[in-house]
Parts: sequence; C-alpha cells; structure tokens
Amino acid sequence: MGFRLPGIVSAKRSLVRSLSNSKQTASKTLDIPKGYFAVYVGERQKKRFVIPISYLNDPLFQDLLSQAEEEFGYDHPMGGITIPCSEYTFLHLTSRLSA
Repeated sequence: MGFRLPGIVSAKRSLVRSLSNSKQTASKTLDIPKGYFAVYVGERQKKRFVIPISYLNDPLFQDLLSQAEEEFGYDHPMGGITIPCSEYTFLHLTSRLSA
C-alpha cells in the first residue's frame, strides 16, 4: 500500500528544475563569446574583463601584453591573461581602442 503525496512530488520537480537552471546560469557566466577573450586587470585585486580579439592587432594593446609577459611570463594562475596595470589605465586604453 502506497501513499500519494502530490505536494512533495511537485516540490521535488520544482527544486530539480531550479537546480538545473542555476547550473545553466553559472555555466553561461563562465562562457566567453566567440571573438573575445578574458583578461585580468589590477594591481592588487584582479578584475576580469572580456574583450574583443581585435584588440590584439593594436600596437598599444601589444605593448601592454609585452609588459604582462615581462612581469608574469606565460603562467597565468587566474586562467586568463593577467595585465599589470590599474583598472583605470586599462579602461582608458580600451576606450581609445573602441573609438
């Protein structure tokens, strides 16, 4: 003999649906769109920026990458390229590239 508990079954379905949606949201925030890459910027606390790959062709950005290579080499513990400048400097430079 079994018991019917429709309230518990619907709550369980709702929870499973909620958990799967939160996993999808988390994976979307980690995804980088095609044509972009992640960089970490900051002197003390690093902030993640997703920027267009086209920036790689600009001489100003290439100089910034050379400085990053000199300071950090090719070992980037954050998973993306770490750029050794202030957030303000980075935003100023990228605003000039976007224009």
